[in-house]
Amino acid sequence: MWRRIALLLLAVLTHVPMHYLWRLLRLSSPWPRWFLGRAARIAGARVVKVGTPLRRDVFYLSNHLSWIDILASGGASGTAFVAKAEIGTAPVVGWLAGMNRTVYVKRENRLGVADQINQLRDALADNWAITIFPEGTTTDGQSLLPFKTPMLRVLEPPPPGVMVQPVLLDYGQAGEEIAWIGQERGVDNARRILARKGSFELRVHFLEPFLPADFPGRKAIAAEGRRRLEAALVDALGHPLRPFRFAEEAIGYKPAVSSSQS
Repeated sequence: MWRRIALLLLAVLTHVPMHYLWRLLRLSSPWPRWFLGRAARIAGARVVKVGTPLRRDVFYLSNHLSWIDILASGGASGTAFVAKAEIGTAPVVGWLAGMNRTVYVKRENRLGVADQINQLRDALADNWAITIFPEGTTTDGQSLLPFKTPMLRVLEPPPPGVMVQPVLLDYGQAGEEIAWIGQERGVDNARRILARKGSFELRVHFLEPFLPADFPGRKAIAAEGRRRLEAALVDALGHPLRPFRFAEEAIGYKPAVSSSQS
């Protein structure tokens, strides 16, 4: 574990100054993406990219198992993420998330959804790729919860040229071991993953994108994205999805680092 922590610290010390140098020179910085990819590998993930990610003007919809999802997805595509507002004030993590252009939302602020949607619209107007985790919490890789739709209001109507691309994160047999679920604290999960011996394969499937305009309304967009993710997950697992054993507490569950707005 300590070797991995040291390597993560080294990655921060080497990548962050280069990112700020690129920004000082007014260049588009690849360093956040490179950092995320290296951090995923240090944590034990051997990321295999399947399919072709759209680089810009895209809204990714992804299943969610672990904080490693952010490292792997960001490293594979350069995407920004939607995260709960508390992450922005977290030591180190909030600083790193800010460098990757994270869009923060307040889960409890139902009256402020319109402002949060406007933040996403501004981000898409800047040609970003943005990922949300519409289940609203992490699962075990054997199941897929119903999708929550408030953040999809940004697609009502969809900005010109923006596509939706479902992304399946497939941890294979390691999924249930890696997943951050139940009442496990984040620090305990991090210790457990970093102390885990060996590596594991994480296949990031970029599925066929679709035009949100073909599925009017956020509920129809969510349903189509979930349908495609479920079919891909069943194919990857080789068996039907299983009921999520923490489904009853999912509504009140404290989500992982980048869980989307519920």
